[in-house]
Amino acid sequence: MVKVITLGCRINAYESEVIKEKLAHLDNVIVVNTCAVTAEAERQCRQTVRKLRRENPAARIVVTGCAAQIAPQKFADMTEADLILGNKEKADIAAILAAPLTEKTIVGDIFAYDGHDAFVITGFEGRQRAFVQIQQGCDHRCTYCIVPFARGHNRSVPEAEIIAQIRELLRQGFAEICLTGVDACSYKPSFSALVKYILQQVPEIPSLQFGSLDPAAVDDEFIALVRDYANIAPHFHFSVQSGDDLVLKRMKRRHSRADVINLCRKLKAVRPDAVFGADFICGFPTESEEAFANTVKLVHEAGISKLHVFPYSERPGTPAALMPQIPVEERRRRAEILRREGEVVND
Repeated sequence: MVKVITLGCRINAYESEVIKEKLAHLDNVIVVNTCAVTAEAERQCRQTVRKLRRENPAARIVVTGCAAQIAPQKFADMTEADLILGNKEKADIAAILAAPLTEKTIVGDIFAYDGHDAFVITGFEGRQRAFVQIQQGCDHRCTYCIVPFARGHNRSVPEAEIIAQIRELLRQGFAEICLTGVDACSYKPSFSALVKYILQQVPEIPSLQFGSLDPAAVDDEFIALVRDYANIAPHFHFSVQSGDDLVLKRMKRRHSRADVINLCRKLKAVRPDAVFGADFICGFPTESEEAFANTVKLVHEAGISKLHVFPYSERPGTPAALMPQIPVEERRRRAEILRREGEVVND
């Protein structure tokens, strides 16, 4: 039996299903698909590996994913782990496990990787909604974000492969299909054109949904699709991060607070039943009380009701880690305040 433990985002959830199907013929193998978005996420990954070893002393434990890509030595130093694979190498996990292992760590340069895993999965165990990966990597450099160093350059999955994956999942009975990617709106040549192509090629799709969307990249063509296609689900989640323009500039985000408010208003105008969610970072370096208050106000002004809130976490190698830091306890306090604001909006 193969067990795959997924930590982190929807992309990991999709890739874990790929791994599970590729390794279905093996026995007594555990794969930990790790996350590196925060220092806490990375800590939890190591804790998970230790716990799995205690519970499964005879299993082969493979560690892969973003934390393995960014900090391979930390996992290689763990006696609990048998094999460390990078994000490129996870695509070849079946072949690697089939061959005699001559080294514990196989992690290459992710920026030298221009491909993607074209494997078509047949399902998502225990889920009603299926994820479809449309792109990988990110060419933007937000000052707080380590993810590009884990995922590499922006790479788009060809349309034909996306359609084939969607049709297979529909054949398996999934009614909800969610498009996901590291930076999904940067799909080339056009995210909106891809969405339109999917809706035209697979008109029977009951519910088309989306992972995190970049407010700076959602264009009028996408809004028109939301208006014209009832099978686009009326829930939209945005990577907002802050409601203060100076903080957004220091984060190197490409949108303003006004952009977020206007985008939500435009979507509400064409779909009155639209519901909005967003990611926020609290306690970003230099964030003043006034700046944080602007984020709280944005939640209400834009009508955002489903909040995914993180206290800021320094990631070594990012520009934000070198900026003047807010005390950790203050970051947590602000995060808790913002989470409660989301509950107020939900009421």
